[in-house]
Amino acid sequence: MEVTEIWKTFNEELRTFVMRRVKDEQVTNDIVQDIFEKVLKNIQKLNTVENLQEYLYKMARNTIVDSFRSKKLKFEEFTPYKAESLTTFTHENLEDSESLNNIISKCCITPFIKKLPPKYRDALLASEINNMSQKELAEHLNISYSGAKSRVQRGREKLKSLLQECCNFEHDKYGNLIQKNSENCNC
Repeated sequence: MEVTEIWKTFNEELRTFVMRRVKDEQVTNDIVQDIFEKVLKNIQKLNTVENLQEYLYKMARNTIVDSFRSKKLKFEEFTPYKAESLTTFTHENLEDSESLNNIISKCCITPFIKKLPPKYRDALLASEINNMSQKELAEHLNISYSGAKSRVQRGREKLKSLLQECCNFEHDKYGNLIQKNSENCNC
């Protein structure tokens, strides 16, 4: 099959597939372009593929993942938050495109993280809020990888304690949250 045939047959289908996942038209255009660049480079391999549509979707998924990884926060971009610079967020100052997890972390979790000692606060903000890997965190803070892992883990434990002090949460035997007893909530 020729590249132009593949383009005519699968372009809109792949564009829709990618758009559902990235929800940004410019990023979608870039990813679809990358997919067809890969198709062009691997045109000989495509002749041996049994199911071209399945192959293209797999290529699309991998290209989406690569795109997200390439936009990951770099060391230079990370500056630890100062507790006083963290503000309370309201629905008016949140972007429409933000995910629910980002909104929850900014509105609900970040105020608790602000209460942690600075070394745990900065480690959690870097790893959990800014999506910095623990390996990158170790390099950024000039500590060992195991030290960074411990710092993040201890920060999570301290955060959990703060949350449990605020509200009485019920857990099942596996530690999963069942419900909150609102009458005991101090938040």
